[in-house]
Amino acid sequence: MIKLIAGLGNPGPDYEQTRHNAGFWWVDEAARLLKVSLHLERSHFGLVARANVDGHTVWLVEPQTFMNLSGKCVGSIARFYKIKPEEVLVVHDELDLPPGEAKLKKGGGHAGHNGLRDIHAQLGSADYWRLRLGIGHPGNKAEVANWVLKKPSPDDRIAIAQCMDRSLKALPHLIRGEMDRATVLIHTSKPPRPKPPRPAPAQAPAVVEPPAPDAA
Repeated sequence: MIKLIAGLGNPGPDYEQTRHNAGFWWVDEAARLLKVSLHLERSHFGLVARANVDGHTVWLVEPQTFMNLSGKCVGSIARFYKIKPEEVLVVHDELDLPPGEAKLKKGGGHAGHNGLRDIHAQLGSADYWRLRLGIGHPGNKAEVANWVLKKPSPDDRIAIAQCMDRSLKALPHLIRGEMDRATVLIHTSKPPRPKPPRPAPAQAPAVVEPPAPDAA
């Protein structure tokens, strides 16, 4: 079962609408659905809410340490409440997925994501769950830092919001540890791809009448 859900992002109004804060957006909606409010707990370096789902306690958190030190909050709560890495779900932005898609996975590397890198170090393990929310890639590695700290385009923001709405339907399954059912909901609920334009019907070649013969 999942006992800790951490959404990653950067604190403050300057970063609120940037791509790197997709994890915050998701946890904000999860808190709304679970009818709980996030409050600052300085001892755990983040915004924290406690929810009760079918008699099961789950902690929602948003680290307030900036992305590079996300593990300071996640590790603090995990240690205090004796939560194992496999009982942790981290929700974060994902460059390698297009806006509108999400993937659930357990374990693996951090792929250069500084928030995940610090969580790896603080938990002492990579064996935790991740919900990867696609934000797309700028196409140039040198532009990644600017890309994640900028607002998505209106179309991308809509696609990300729709993706979050779909993946949040898996929230009860995620909390109960029903990862197969959650995966089906998250991985198969993709936005419909636009249909290619239908080819125009072929036109019959025009019939050219031969010129009439001259009168004798």
